[in-house]
Amino acid sequence: MTTDFTAPRLADEVASLLDGLGVARDAWTGGTLPARSPISGEELSRVPETDAAGVAAAVGRAHDAFVAWRRVPAPQRGELVRLLGEELRAHKAALGRLVSIEAGKIASEGLGEVQEMIDICDFAVGLSRQLYGLTIATERADHRMMETWHPLGVVGIVSAFNFPVAVWSWNSALALVCGNACVWKPSEKTPLTALAVQALFERARARYGAAAPAGLSVVVQGGREVGQALVDDARVPLVSATGSTAMGRAVGPRLAARFARAILELGGNNAAIVAPSADLDLVLRAIAFAAMGTAGQRCTTLRRLFVHDSVYDALLPRLVRAYAGVAIGDPLQPGTLVGPLIDRAAWQGMQRALDEARAAGGRVHGGERVHAAAAPDAYYVQPALVEMPTQCGPMLHETFAPILYVVRYRDFDEAVAMHNAVGAGLSSSIFTTDLREAERFIAADGSDCGIANVNIGPSGAEIGGAFGGEKETGGGREAGSDSWKAYMRRATNTINYGRTLPLAQGVKFDVDA
Repeated sequence: MTTDFTAPRLADEVASLLDGLGVARDAWTGGTLPARSPISGEELSRVPETDAAGVAAAVGRAHDAFVAWRRVPAPQRGELVRLLGEELRAHKAALGRLVSIEAGKIASEGLGEVQEMIDICDFAVGLSRQLYGLTIATERADHRMMETWHPLGVVGIVSAFNFPVAVWSWNSALALVCGNACVWKPSEKTPLTALAVQALFERARARYGAAAPAGLSVVVQGGREVGQALVDDARVPLVSATGSTAMGRAVGPRLAARFARAILELGGNNAAIVAPSADLDLVLRAIAFAAMGTAGQRCTTLRRLFVHDSVYDALLPRLVRAYAGVAIGDPLQPGTLVGPLIDRAAWQGMQRALDEARAAGGRVHGGERVHAAAAPDAYYVQPALVEMPTQCGPMLHETFAPILYVVRYRDFDEAVAMHNAVGAGLSSSIFTTDLREAERFIAADGSDCGIANVNIGPSGAEIGGAFGGEKETGGGREAGSDSWKAYMRRATNTINYGRTLPLAQGVKFDVDA
């Protein structure tokens, strides 16, 4: 279902939002990097880009800040993140609105992303008093052995357009309480939200006082070459990069070549299994949100659905009706559930995938462009539901668009095998009221993804659990659980409080000889 649509003009509102958030005009005007809104296709401004020398200077400022910040006790570092959370609370409406305009998210998702930032700040404040190390049993008399955790250095953060602010916060909140400084390279498609967040961080830093040095958080703007300069800088021991698997394949080897650490949060060709005992009302609601939310532009979007033969004919017509009736239009307007694709390239990728599906015998429901006359420079689409005869063709790779492929299955082991038979896998779920099926799905020989849910869709990751587990990379981990350890270095300390030095059996050593 398409809604009445008139493409809004947004540049003046964006200017007002940026001014209100404290972003200096010269940070977002007079540059060469166009900032556009996918809602209308309108150019909002031109942002100055960072050259290679600018990236090096930014890393230098961050390194100098790190040298001072690492000496501040961790609970005091947590106070800075607490103040950042206060700034985010105070400016949630404005920042959420800016996220919706620049990334094309519906209003509730824009606000929800800022809430995720607030939540991770709360988590990190508590974490600042819990950077625990172990006391280790030692075989030597009158000795104590323990592990300690120390700040790592400058953390590089490369974020994607679909979560333009939350990903930065997941990384930076932990990195800051761990004693690090951050250099952030946002997506070139969402430069304005990054500037707004940086302005709020600087407000928090000013409130904290002189103990928080300038350079703790620095933003660099531009395309691939800017990210590459950050990845290649030897003063950056860790880069956390979020994006496509193609991006990960480029970043990973460059970091490995200089023995730097990587947190790679990449694509997700995510799947769900609908078992014979599933609650179909619950399934319908969960699938609609997981597959169509954010116009299919989430790393946790549901893209493949395996439905047991016994419930397929009952579920599929309901899904077709839900897809046909979803409200598509201006994401800033109440009642809209599906906003625009980020740009023309995303639309073209979706159409190529649907053509491949038809060629493989798939039956496509939806997928056409809407609102083209009212917004010729924006790309709104009817979400596509595709009945596939088998898992083949475009199902085997991720398309960052609202396409859900549906395949019948008859045997549980067959469904799990199909579920695991793709490369990019981040999140997964099963819908069942059979305890044995649920437990088998989350067991070692069940889902091979880092997130495995039961009776909830693959999207909706929550602060507290370590987000990630992209199986091709061995698991990029950020946000909760013990992921803080990735932002620190571990040392083992042995303390001799006795008067002798134990030596190997049979060895004698006389210093007076």
